[in-house]
Amino acid sequence: MPLRRVGRPGLLGTVARTAVVAGTASATASAVQRHQQGRAEHQHEAQQQAAQAQAAQAQAAQGAPQQQAATTSGGADLLDQLERLGQLRASGVLDDAEFAQAKARLLA
Repeated sequence: MPLRRVGRPGLLGTVARTAVVAGTASATASAVQRHQQGRAEHQHEAQQQAAQAQAAQAQAAQGAPQQQAATTSGGADLLDQLERLGQLRASGVLDDAEFAQAKARLLA
């Protein structure tokens, strides 16, 4: 019958324990990295969808002032349209150049 050692583990026991701890730490770090990468991909997809939606809104907003400018003749309507353009620029749908073009079309 082999003798069992009582007390602190021997060299092999310490090496085995260290290997288990290192393996667990490595597995945990890999899982965290995969989770963060998945979250980053999800955020990237959401940003792309938001950018596409803003581009569609900008295209629709550029087409709408052109049609409205041709059909309106009152001063109150012009102010409403200019105010709407200002809101679109403030919300980030239109940039400064697009805002200036649309404003020039309305005032012409």
